[in-house]
Amino acid sequence: MEINVSSVGQIYKNNFSPEKTAIFFKEKSITYEELDHHVLSFSNFLKEKGVKKGDKIILNASNSPEFLYTYLGTVRNGAVIVPINPSFTIEEMKFIAADSDANFLFIQEAILTKNGVSADVLSKELGVTVFVINDALLAEIEKAPKVDFDFVTDENDISTFLYTSGTTGVPKAAMLTHKNLLSNTRQCTIGVGTKPEDIFMCVLPMFHVFAFTACQLMPLFLGATVDIVELFTPKVVINNLLERNISIFMGVPAMYMVLIEAGKNNISFPKLRLAVSGGAALPVEVYHQAKSTIHLPIIEGYGLTESSPGAAFNPYDGVQKPGSIGLPLIDMETRIAGPNDEELPVGEVGELLLRGPNVMLGYYKRPEDTATALKNGWLHTGDLAKVDEEGYIYIVDRIKDMVIVSGLNVYPREIEEVLHQHDKIKDVAVIGVADRLRGETVVAYVILKDGETADQKEILGWLETRLAVYKRPKRVVFMDELPRNNTGKILKRVLKESVEKKNQ
Repeated sequence: MEINVSSVGQIYKNNFSPEKTAIFFKEKSITYEELDHHVLSFSNFLKEKGVKKGDKIILNASNSPEFLYTYLGTVRNGAVIVPINPSFTIEEMKFIAADSDANFLFIQEAILTKNGVSADVLSKELGVTVFVINDALLAEIEKAPKVDFDFVTDENDISTFLYTSGTTGVPKAAMLTHKNLLSNTRQCTIGVGTKPEDIFMCVLPMFHVFAFTACQLMPLFLGATVDIVELFTPKVVINNLLERNISIFMGVPAMYMVLIEAGKNNISFPKLRLAVSGGAALPVEVYHQAKSTIHLPIIEGYGLTESSPGAAFNPYDGVQKPGSIGLPLIDMETRIAGPNDEELPVGEVGELLLRGPNVMLGYYKRPEDTATALKNGWLHTGDLAKVDEEGYIYIVDRIKDMVIVSGLNVYPREIEEVLHQHDKIKDVAVIGVADRLRGETVVAYVILKDGETADQKEILGWLETRLAVYKRPKRVVFMDELPRNNTGKILKRVLKESVEKKNQ
């Protein structure tokens, strides 16, 4: 399937059917003709307000049609959209505004109210022009002309700044071009076999790169339908899966745990034909439970902000290997590399490198970080991986998460996979902490299933026949919840910082 447009702002024109439903949102149904009407209103409104090519527009909004209108309307003007996490504080917004050299901010009224400031105060704090998304603004935007234009003159123009999650440091703006995002939309569409008649659910946060491509651009490119859900509320998600006849679900592992629980209560999803997991490693145990409980083979994929994001998927119509991120997408080159970027043989662990049309231009205003990330023309992912004889890729762990115990490499993900098999454990995170004798030791943070009890002795005893001595945690910490970002990825940095504070 080819893309016949060169601008992200016109992606829905690729397979345009005016009367077809483009978006479901709560009780609203929005056709492609109405979508086009709203996008043109937003793009012309922005032009009237002085938005020009190269301007940076921060978008602070929860999942909603207005998110999509602002996004597409912005890039039609040749401007750069900068979506941010709606939970950001004013200080975090100030960082993004300064770092991105933003000119404008669109913020939902509820988010502004939650921060306890007025638009004028926020404008002064951030040094940008603020537009508050509410009924009054939407009415004003609706009055704008409906002139069809697109100021994008080159597919290599920057479309989007997507900030890295900052799980290992200061967030950086990955500069994604129109070509990056359009290419990856096509790659992912081919990779997971989605169709124009599919109905997608978008419950992942729309500001995040996973939802950005997979839940917004992909269905619009196909001329399919997307059901936008504000938040992951189990009751709402399950109800929509059933009533809206959702056929495509994109989620993170924690979401699938909820669907599995529904399956245990005899709830099935007969129309759901494809489920894709990303954002965090899918525990093999969750894969098997989904297959046995809700009869749903989850396709695990892999991507990162810097690759727009998709890079690899288990084939939807071929062999799916639990624990693997699958095969590289079309037009995607991968390499398992040693210290000097040399390609390693099958089975050896090294850094996963990527190359393809979806790889970012670089990090905004960070030439040194860009040079490091894109050294020798390859994107250095920071993930340790290996490949089998059939080309399937297995992520072993993050390079920065690897623990070295008495000179031996220990991969937290391996320990997490084993602990997930314990009947009483619901979720787990494993980190390394400094140790005077061994260099580092392993600590496991565990959440037990509802109604279960266990102590450290029981868990460590259970591991004795399952892990070598040097891999076993020296301590098990029981928790009610693990720190996560908006997409469900566990923030191991937060766990490490809590240990460091205790040791001070």
